[in-house]
Amino acid sequence: MASNSSSCCFQCHDSTSNCFRNGWRLRNGERAHLCYRCACVYEDGRFCETFHSNDDGWRDCASCGKLVHCGCVVSFNQYFLLDFGGVICMECSKKNLVQARNRRYACEFQTEPMDLPDLAKKAQTEPHCWSGGIDSDIQRIPMTTKSVLTPLFEKSLTASDADLRLSRIVIPKRYAEAYFPEISEPKGLIMSIVDIENKEWHFPFRYWPNCGSRTYVLEGLREFLTVKKLHAGDTVTFYRVEPAGNIAIGIRKTSVAK
Repeated sequence: MASNSSSCCFQCHDSTSNCFRNGWRLRNGERAHLCYRCACVYEDGRFCETFHSNDDGWRDCASCGKLVHCGCVVSFNQYFLLDFGGVICMECSKKNLVQARNRRYACEFQTEPMDLPDLAKKAQTEPHCWSGGIDSDIQRIPMTTKSVLTPLFEKSLTASDADLRLSRIVIPKRYAEAYFPEISEPKGLIMSIVDIENKEWHFPFRYWPNCGSRTYVLEGLREFLTVKKLHAGDTVTFYRVEPAGNIAIGIRKTSVAK
């Protein structure tokens, strides 16, 4: 907040106000000083609607039809340009993102989209993790009606992950330490993981000492990779099955088969 009685309002040029607030950022890097009345209109998201209604640049949101003032520095963060032309307002963009994610997980969880939480708050991201589109070939994990699948993270398989000679998947350190069993020795332990067909697999989970850090790997996946016909670019998803607390694995075919 800016308080400067000697300033004048950027919009109405009122210099009598004793309380000025910061508005949008100007091209010189400073922020527009607004009097209390104009600042309230700006903070309420009605600035262009109130002061720029007769200006050029108004376009309809492609989703809801709401008028958006394009090309104005005040409203530049209130809309997105669409790839196929046109604009979409920020509210519709956020809504569409949540609905798309919920539709994707509704298919995977075999439930209704409206029963799912806002997955934008739960998804965890990092390179090669949590990727893929909603129209991908999603495989489903059959569970009882009392079981709940909580998505933990996804891993897009690299060339080395999908190499049958290596038969292991590198698990990002922060996910391994957050969701997998704690291991104190490099040899690790054997993990029991259920797949999309409710078949139980037993994979050695261990780590390699790496310059004072650790590289976590899930080994012994040759048969799993072969049976599921996984290639580089395909995605594996790890879940926690509640209330049992077991780990489940799902797959999504996103690679282009040779």
